[in-house]
Amino acid sequence: MGSVAAFVTKYRSWIGSIAAVALIILAPTVMSAYSLGLLSKYLCYAMVAVGIGLAWGQGGMLTLGQGLFFGLGAYVMAIHLKIEELGPDAVPDFMAQYGIDRLPGFWELFRNPVVTIIGVAVVPGAVAAALGWAVFGRGVRGAYFAILSQALVAAFAVLLVGQSKTTGGTNGLNDFSGFFGYDLTDPANKRMIYYICAFCVLGMVLIADWIRHSFMGELIIGVRDQENRMKFLGYNPASIKVFTFSLAAVFAGIGGAMFVPVVGIISPSDIDVIPSIMMLAGVVIGGRSTLLGPVIGTLIIRFAETQLSEACPSVWTYVEGAIFILVIAFAPMGLGQIRNFRPWLAGRLGRDGVKSTVPNEAATTTKAVNA
Repeated sequence: MGSVAAFVTKYRSWIGSIAAVALIILAPTVMSAYSLGLLSKYLCYAMVAVGIGLAWGQGGMLTLGQGLFFGLGAYVMAIHLKIEELGPDAVPDFMAQYGIDRLPGFWELFRNPVVTIIGVAVVPGAVAAALGWAVFGRGVRGAYFAILSQALVAAFAVLLVGQSKTTGGTNGLNDFSGFFGYDLTDPANKRMIYYICAFCVLGMVLIADWIRHSFMGELIIGVRDQENRMKFLGYNPASIKVFTFSLAAVFAGIGGAMFVPVVGIISPSDIDVIPSIMMLAGVVIGGRSTLLGPVIGTLIIRFAETQLSEACPSVWTYVEGAIFILVIAFAPMGLGQIRNFRPWLAGRLGRDGVKSTVPNEAATTTKAVNA
């Protein structure tokens, strides 16, 4: 038994990856087309959650405005799909109503599919890097950063509504029939999009795992816990924060881009303050300091949202809020505490001789800053 446990511990990343691939491949065979579409939608939010887990759980940056980067990636993809659908010289109906007969320059930029694929990652990442240098370079952190990130996503939603001539306003961009030449009404293509979403989530989890176990991961924790000491040791905390924040933005942008062909619409209501908080809620429930917790928590809360809204549409928000409060009250580190529930409960009751289940962040920080 000991050798088996040692083998599992040594190769757990490979074993987990193989199991995840098997589940991804088997899911379409046991799920209906409707359920598979919902799962694809949830996986888009899970991509955002992986980035939040890295930025907040690992880096200590409470990102309340990931809807900004989710929206940037989504609108880049939506613009391309709309151009692809319209043809070479046509403009969308909402532009024609304002007398616009030529596509704006930023629309023409994403006519090329290669530029679009690059843009769904580069645009959110570049915006996050610029914002990060402006914010972290001035020493803004903690609650001030959280409030600022939330204000930015609110401002972005207002901007989209205000620029209705070129963004579609409150209606957003919708009615997409194709995805890079593939018919979105074909069930086979819907399964293809599901596979893209699922393997994107798997790839992001593996990247996050690699960062957590790398020297960069130790630097991220060091900056989170002992920023001033890291500065005295010659590291630039702002650059480490910008890297983490930008990577989380890239993950969110890719999630937003895949959200467009899955759902068929993107509008300001999908990226505003409330949707951004819901993106964070799944991370809180699953456990921000764990690797898979953000993904599992997001899938749970999105599934609960769908089921509760269908079963009790008038009270589902209250039930969902109650679940959120209970998790925060009794498992502040998320559902990841369940595996250590008994020692955690004993610690909460004040029993002596019980080891804390909270990760020894001080030891990790010391390792990072002394490296």
